[in-house]
Amino acid sequence: MTQENKDRLLRLLQQHKELGISDQIDYRKFYLYSIITHSTAIEGSTVTELEAQLLFDEGITSSKRTMMEQMMNLDLKVAYDYGMQWIKRHEDITVDWLVLLASKVMARTGSEYHAAAGDFSAAKGELRKLNVTAGFGGRSYMSYLKVPARLAAFCDELNRRRKAIDANDIAAIYDLSFWAHYELVTIHPWADGNGRTCRLLMNLLQMEFDVLPTKVLKEDKAEYIQALVDTREQEDVNIFLDCMARLHCQHLKTDIDQYMGSISEKVVDKQTLRQKMVDKWSIKPVLAEKLVDILEFVVEKDEVTTEQIVNNFGFNATTAKRYLRQLAEYGYLEAHGGNKNRTYTLTSLLL
Repeated sequence: MTQENKDRLLRLLQQHKELGISDQIDYRKFYLYSIITHSTAIEGSTVTELEAQLLFDEGITSSKRTMMEQMMNLDLKVAYDYGMQWIKRHEDITVDWLVLLASKVMARTGSEYHAAAGDFSAAKGELRKLNVTAGFGGRSYMSYLKVPARLAAFCDELNRRRKAIDANDIAAIYDLSFWAHYELVTIHPWADGNGRTCRLLMNLLQMEFDVLPTKVLKEDKAEYIQALVDTREQEDVNIFLDCMARLHCQHLKTDIDQYMGSISEKVVDKQTLRQKMVDKWSIKPVLAEKLVDILEFVVEKDEVTTEQIVNNFGFNATTAKRYLRQLAEYGYLEAHGGNKNRTYTLTSLLL
């Protein structure tokens, strides 16, 4: 990806992390549900995120959606659950494993095919034995005869890159996952389910290295498909890498904006709180103002350390510890952990 996209991505990821968005209750679960719902929506499902949640958590089906659509979502959920457990073992990705992954994606919705070269089943994840094109009038994908060898070569290259990558280079991890997505969808190993399986592999590679998975929303479909087409026609994979980076940045920014909006009610009324401190604790207004500034900072972070207070306000460590201790004594903050790893969070007195 370009340096501009890399810088923006890293900046937004850092902000996302500092806000603790991923640590919110059920965030990861609902983020995953969103990924699944939108991935199937790109393939034609009209199941909503709320309907998917009820389906996954309660087994409640929607009378407004076809069973095929709902089974698409259930299958993909099973595939993600399986893949997330498997990728943690850091084993080599093989053709057989990709076939197994595709079989889970298509378990209840895959068709049986009867081609001149032989019968095969999408429900079993079996590689196609016929030639396919990219939509009506689109360019043909590679001959089915070349798929097994190309898929094996792809696995070899992917495993080589996985082992060589610097786990601390976040941008490189995303580039690897985007590259794998593009390469696999270009090979187009299956008669159906390629898009879902390729996006799943992309997300699993991101999860393997513990970075936030990339969503492709149904609203992104046109841009996403066009990037695939342009990359293929111009033979420049950077087109797709940059498209995916931009989409990921857009979604991170949306998450951050929504989160900030959700905590807007926790804005500190500085003047009122400052006066309450002066009246109740008989402290000087100048000290009360500093303490309120610290509380406002904690509201933005949800959890802080002494080091963060030192770095943000320029206090020395002793002063920062004293102010935090005072706020804990007054009941505004709650201390967690020992002296070396102590953190502070807001109490219900301020919330």
